[in-house]
Amino acid sequence: MDVARPGSSPFARVGRREFGYNTRQVDRFLTKARAHYNAEDPDGDAITSRDVRATAFDPAKGGYEPQAVDAALDRLEDVFAQRERDHLISTKGEDAWLREIGRTAAVLRNRLHRPPGERFRRPTKRNSPSYDIEDVDRLCDQLLQYLEDDLPMSVDVVRRAVFREARGADGYEENQVDGFLDRVVELMAGID
Repeated sequence: MDVARPGSSPFARVGRREFGYNTRQVDRFLTKARAHYNAEDPDGDAITSRDVRATAFDPAKGGYEPQAVDAALDRLEDVFAQRERDHLISTKGEDAWLREIGRTAAVLRNRLHRPPGERFRRPTKRNSPSYDIEDVDRLCDQLLQYLEDDLPMSVDVVRRAVFREARGADGYEENQVDGFLDRVVELMAGID
């Protein structure tokens, strides 16, 4: 795991009047992640790949460059996912890992096999922001090919997916799509 020199800034900063990520929050999280990673008994105050993926930082003027921090978090998530996979295999065997991957993939495939336009809920409130159905379904089709036809696909495609905005029932509910994509990222990070 990369470690910044004491007193050095691990990331470039945005301009003083621009918004970036809160430097204290980023530094605090990375210090905690580093301590967990280097701990003799990492089960203590455990940080998981899911925790890394769910981490968010407040905006702050003159903060860290968001793209640089996000890229570092992606690498950190991959390191923790690999460690979690290796731990599962060493404690319960490769068959346990394969069963877990298989169960997760089956749940994801079930949703992906739904007809286009019906894969996720529609918001009940008329003007709620939602995700464009065609954009989400296009990614879902690629994911189905990845899971069933061995289409090469990087986890970063899913991490960086951006969908056009829709309104209300004209789109898919954002929270449900985001939750699903989190599970996809978890699966892909655990496989690769």
